[in-house]
Amino acid sequence: MSGSDGAMLDVSNLWVGFPSYGEQTHHALKGVDLRIAPGEMIGLVGESGSGKTTLARAIMGLVPPPGVVEKGRVLFAGRDLTALGDEARRAVLGRELAMVIPNPRAELNPVLPVGRQISNVAFYHLGVSRKEADRIALDMLRAVRIPDPERRFAAYPHELSGGMAQRVVIAIALVCWPRLVISDDATSGLDVTVQSQVLDLLQTMVREKQAATLFITRDIAITAHFCARIAIIYAGEIVEVADTRSFFTRPHHPYSIMLLAAFSHNPALRARWTRTEAAGGVATGGCAFAPRCVRRQPRCTQEAPVLRQMAAGHDVRCHFPVDAAA
Repeated sequence: MSGSDGAMLDVSNLWVGFPSYGEQTHHALKGVDLRIAPGEMIGLVGESGSGKTTLARAIMGLVPPPGVVEKGRVLFAGRDLTALGDEARRAVLGRELAMVIPNPRAELNPVLPVGRQISNVAFYHLGVSRKEADRIALDMLRAVRIPDPERRFAAYPHELSGGMAQRVVIAIALVCWPRLVISDDATSGLDVTVQSQVLDLLQTMVREKQAATLFITRDIAITAHFCARIAIIYAGEIVEVADTRSFFTRPHHPYSIMLLAAFSHNPALRARWTRTEAAGGVATGGCAFAPRCVRRQPRCTQEAPVLRQMAAGHDVRCHFPVDAAA
C-alpha cells in the first residue's frame, strides 16, 4: 500500500507542538507517517508519553490547547481533515470517524440512560426518526452482547459493570458504522476475559463493515492476535512498522526488542536490551532513543535516523538496526 491510493487513512509528515512560555516548543509528534487500508487493523504501540493519544487526537482534530498541528496532513477517504472547519468536522466525527476511549465513566453521561445515549448518536448523524434511532440502539446493545438489552437500554451508567460500560461506549462508536475506528487503549481497564470478548467483538464488527482501525495500546502482546500490522512509536516518531508476522519473527529496532523483552520471563534477556545506567542527553539532531539504547554509537547522538526499508513492508528508523532478534 503505497501513497494514499487505497488508504482509508493517510497521515503524512504530521507535526504537533505544545508551546511553553519562555521555553522551546515540545513536539509530541515529529513527522509521523501512517497509512491504514479499509478493513485493516493496525496496532500502534508505545510507552506512556510516546505520542499515541496525541496522534489519535490530531487525527480527530481534537488536540488539546495549547497544542497545535504545525504541519502535515491527515487524509481520510481522500479528504484533508486538517483543512475542515468546525461544522464540517462535527459532521464527520461520530458518523464516519469514531474513537473509543479507555475510561467509559468519563465518556458516558451519568444522568442519561445508556440506550438513549446510543440512540442520540443515531438520531443526530443518521437522520432517522426517534423510534428508529431507539431500535438501532437496541440492536447495537444486542450486537455488543449486553445481557438483557431491553432492560439495560433504560439503565444508567452507574448501574453497569466496567465491562458493560465499555461495551456501551463501543456501541456508541460503532452505531453509525464509521469508516475509521480509533481505539485508544480502550481495553486496558478490563479484566482479561472481558478484554478478549471486547476485542473479538471490535475485530468482527470492523471486518464486516471493512472499517479501517487504529488500535492504540501499551500491551504489545495484544497486537499479535488482533492486528494485521504493527507500528512502534517512541518520542513522537514511528521507529518501526511491519506486518505482524514479520515484526514478531524479526524485529529490527532496539526499542521494539526492548518492549518484547519486557514480556519475557527471562531476566537475562530483559537485562540485555535494557540500558540501566544514566546516559545523559542527546545532541541536537540525534536519535531520541539513544540515551536508552544498548547499541548506541557516536553517530546516534549526532545524526537523526530516517525511516528506511529493511524488507518488503518492514521499515525501521535506526542507524544500526538489529539483523536478528537474538
